[in-house]
Amino acid sequence: MTPPLSRRNFIGAAGCVAVAAPRWPASADAPSQIIVGLAQEPTVFHPLLPHIEVDDGVHMNLFSPLWSIDAKGAFVPDLAENVPDQDNGGVSADGLTWRVKLRGNAFWHDGRPVTAADVVFTFQTLLDPSFPAYSRKGFEFIENVEQTGPLELTWRMRKPYAPFHAILASAMIVPAHLLKGVSDTTAFTSKPVGSGPFMWDERVPSDHIRLRANPHWHLGRAGVDYAIIRYIPDVTVMFTQFETGEIDYLGMPGIPPNRYRQALTLPGRQVFRAPQPFVESIAINLARPQFHDIVVRQAIYTAIDKQGILETLFENIESDTESFLPSQSSYYNPDLPKQKFDPQAAAESLDRAGWRRRLGGVRARDGVKLEFVNATTSGNALRQQVQEVIQQNLADIGIIMRIENRPAAVMWGGYWSQSRFDTALVSVDFMTGSDPDASSYFTSDASPARGGAGQNVFQLADSRIDSLFLKANASFDHETRLSYYRTIQSLVRADLPFLPLYQQSNVEGVRTGLTGFESNVNVRSNLWNLARWRWTSSAQ
Repeated sequence: MTPPLSRRNFIGAAGCVAVAAPRWPASADAPSQIIVGLAQEPTVFHPLLPHIEVDDGVHMNLFSPLWSIDAKGAFVPDLAENVPDQDNGGVSADGLTWRVKLRGNAFWHDGRPVTAADVVFTFQTLLDPSFPAYSRKGFEFIENVEQTGPLELTWRMRKPYAPFHAILASAMIVPAHLLKGVSDTTAFTSKPVGSGPFMWDERVPSDHIRLRANPHWHLGRAGVDYAIIRYIPDVTVMFTQFETGEIDYLGMPGIPPNRYRQALTLPGRQVFRAPQPFVESIAINLARPQFHDIVVRQAIYTAIDKQGILETLFENIESDTESFLPSQSSYYNPDLPKQKFDPQAAAESLDRAGWRRRLGGVRARDGVKLEFVNATTSGNALRQQVQEVIQQNLADIGIIMRIENRPAAVMWGGYWSQSRFDTALVSVDFMTGSDPDASSYFTSDASPARGGAGQNVFQLADSRIDSLFLKANASFDHETRLSYYRTIQSLVRADLPFLPLYQQSNVEGVRTGLTGFESNVNVRSNLWNLARWRWTSSAQ
């Protein structure tokens, strides 16, 4: 087994002699490297299979999509010559026919050219019901896809679906010549071959992955020779290694809130608040009788000391929100009503609605008591502190919230997906890729507990929202979609199927002199542009 990486050296590939490698080149001939620290270990190296966020960071550097999405939300051509739309003729006027032309200078890491056959194979793999795909979202609308030239393909959609641009921005293309007809992909995933800016070099399980720069990348060579992704499961240890210089970038899940102020004072380190698309909220199961009355949901929300939670527990790192969309989205509605902590007003509204305090001080009406369970992942100390604050807030107005947390496998299994919870403290990315389409969470036909296919665990049923999602997703015009989505956000805010607490931010850090890092809320990993990171002479 390769020994662990030291602060100043890395070990060469298996069978090779170890070579010195400063973070930045000491001379024109010396290789440069970046050491990335992550608290979760990337383990899935086939990008079409089910995977988590940290795997995305590896995928985006080994593989290539047709186009990517930058930090400003703009689509940028990658394997494709341009991003097809209705203005350039790549998408037909009715939104049903798509045509893509590939660039001619893209190659797989084994030297074979990337062709339209690879894209068709990737699409067909995702369309194959026997393939255990990470996601088929959008692909189910494809009627047929065909290669119309060595570097050109077309497909036809059953209906116009504007979010497909965003879906394809995160759909990595895989090599047909290595995977077609192969049922056992073990050999491929042990040494994946992509067309991205870095090539697979080695992996030491439970320790690190090393990638080396692809000298023939079609978008220009990466800024460093090697990228080493280290697995550091203890966030305190990871912070210490960032402080001492053993890692150059501290990534997911970021610097803990209780270390944020200290991190700002570290010499030779730059610290960033990296906004995430995840919204932390109290999800409500609207099928429970105590939540049928909107007055109850409004009163619970009004009784929560959101600002106190954000200031005291989160050091004001997290951003207050009222929407299911991140504030960085061009579709975000900034005009939603702001929550105001007012327990007296909450109590009075419940009194007026007939929810009166009974024996023991618990409110009830028509035999239904205002008491319920709140659950989240067990072992998360910070979340439990949030629960305890909310529990006391609600007790003050005669509502009983019991805390019954569960192991992750139990919490996010059928208990969550089949709406067996009363309420849940949960973090959700409601978008479809970078697109505002959240229909899977809020439309009436998307509730698994009612036999639907989707993630509407809230069991929200609002025909107005259903209609607006259909219209928004059928239009490719930004202003039209913006109008629909602002209205959708207003309706969801009024219905309160979840009580938004904050939009998450990771506090991430880089060593001074490492340039190119840019937080991107449109993707799940800030390693999205690792190929553009490079060292300057001011590196410390």
